[in-house]
Amino acid sequence: MSNKYFRFKQFTVRQERCAMKVGTDGVLLGAWVAIPAAVTHILDIGTGTGLIALMAAQRAPVATVDAVEIEEDAASQASDNIAESAWNDRVRVHTVAIQKFAPEYRYGVILSNPPYFSRSLKNESLKKSIARHNDSLPLRDLAVSVSELLEKEGIFGAILPYEEAAVFIAEAAGHGLYLHRRCDVRGRRGKPVKRVLMEFRRHPAARLVSEQMHLENEDGTRSIAYSDLTAEFYL
Repeated sequence: MSNKYFRFKQFTVRQERCAMKVGTDGVLLGAWVAIPAAVTHILDIGTGTGLIALMAAQRAPVATVDAVEIEEDAASQASDNIAESAWNDRVRVHTVAIQKFAPEYRYGVILSNPPYFSRSLKNESLKKSIARHNDSLPLRDLAVSVSELLEKEGIFGAILPYEEAAVFIAEAAGHGLYLHRRCDVRGRRGKPVKRVLMEFRRHPAARLVSEQMHLENEDGTRSIAYSDLTAEFYL
């Protein structure tokens, strides 16, 4: 049984009402993507528990963070988590599909740990289906939404499984979002790549920055790279 809450250094995430719990993907994205200290508006698409929005608020001391979540129970849980945080005056949850979200401004940073498993069988739980399958947010719709909402010099960060990442990189380019930086993530050194962290901008990259990371050592402890990346968050 999953824990009802996950405690980080500066905030706690409760998750008993969320279909998808706190996981490595969200922590990786929230810690890895570049967030300029002076950014004023950040968007988290598909916030779930509110984890990434809270990490962004911790990293960006002057930013307003908008967290969009279509599933009502998850949005309610995220709102509660944010209300109990030190940044409850800067983070807002919007219970709406990103395709219908219409803010009055654009974002310097957009983050998304989007739904995936588009080719797998549906879960019986509708809430978990919404969270795990991209029917509610096809990769094309994600690219279109980010293209519409990202500032001219903005940064978009996402994480996807290896196979979906290749599809999304091509889709994003078709909507004027170009890969500038990527990190291939393995569970352990020498194992297949499981996830790809990606950072996009509106102009083509002069040179793609390509990184590698493995999460665990052979004895099951966190790798130095993973520990260093998440040092401001994990207890």
